[in-house]
Amino acid sequence: MIVLTFLAGCHYPYREMLKDDELDQRTRDSLTMLLERHYAPGVNLELLTDSLNLACLPLQNCTNMLYKGDHVVIAEILKDTTEVNDSIWVKLAHSDGVQGWVFERDLKFQFVPTDSISQAIHAFSGANKAVLAFMMAIFLAFFLVRDYQKEPFKLVWFNDIDSLYPLFLCLVVAFSSTLYESMQIFAPDTWETFYYNPTFSPIKLPWILTLFIGSLWFIIIAAIAAVSEVFRHLSGWSVLYYLVGLMAACIFCYLFFMLTTHLYVGYFFILLLSAMFLRRLWLRTLRYPYRCGQCGQKLRQKGICPHCRTLNQ
Repeated sequence: MIVLTFLAGCHYPYREMLKDDELDQRTRDSLTMLLERHYAPGVNLELLTDSLNLACLPLQNCTNMLYKGDHVVIAEILKDTTEVNDSIWVKLAHSDGVQGWVFERDLKFQFVPTDSISQAIHAFSGANKAVLAFMMAIFLAFFLVRDYQKEPFKLVWFNDIDSLYPLFLCLVVAFSSTLYESMQIFAPDTWETFYYNPTFSPIKLPWILTLFIGSLWFIIIAAIAAVSEVFRHLSGWSVLYYLVGLMAACIFCYLFFMLTTHLYVGYFFILLLSAMFLRRLWLRTLRYPYRCGQCGQKLRQKGICPHCRTLNQ
């Protein structure tokens, strides 16, 4: 299934559709514009800034006012060859009486697609780093309080529970962060096309987007499994402390690998983290294929359990 997903996700479906000779010229022009400009007529947008004037071309002094939160639809895209740099004008329609034109650069900075996935991408990418730092500070506060009370508690990697799912969650978050920053560096057009045409399906996407969407699904699955394992191994306040530490670890992985990938050293660190995870996998699972039927502790081989002295056959 994974191989079939990767093979099906190595191309844009729009390029395949352009090869169809039965397409009418209007549809062909829309698909061509979608590949060139990453958006096409019919895309719904929401204004982010307080207000915006729409120019009523060709009347230079006629404007229509939009306000924050107004929804518009892209009606037409026009290249102005009279400008020195061939400016792109985009016609937006809010209602029958409120329509007008804006420059493409204003469109990209002041509008966000109304699709829920695009809105989530915009909110997440624009999150203030101070909020993330504050969440890290909360974890440190918990750490200091517990250290002051001289009560040891479970922590991802250092004093971890007997489960690989929390560490696997951190690894998948780091992998997703590396892919995200790699697209920003090497394939910004691919990411912009996805931003205006989002999907949660990894089918029929460029291979890097297939990997990225797949990693997001793995984050959801690993998070559910990790939380379930935490509640199975811990109880009381220990669950809260561990989950706060796990959240802080995921935030750290996201920020660390995003920044280091921008400096091109993140790929080394993701390989290092993967090697550490594989080593932990070997030590915790492959070397201990059995569990004691009495106490549940891991065993390398059948026989007398060194923990509870129960004979396992």
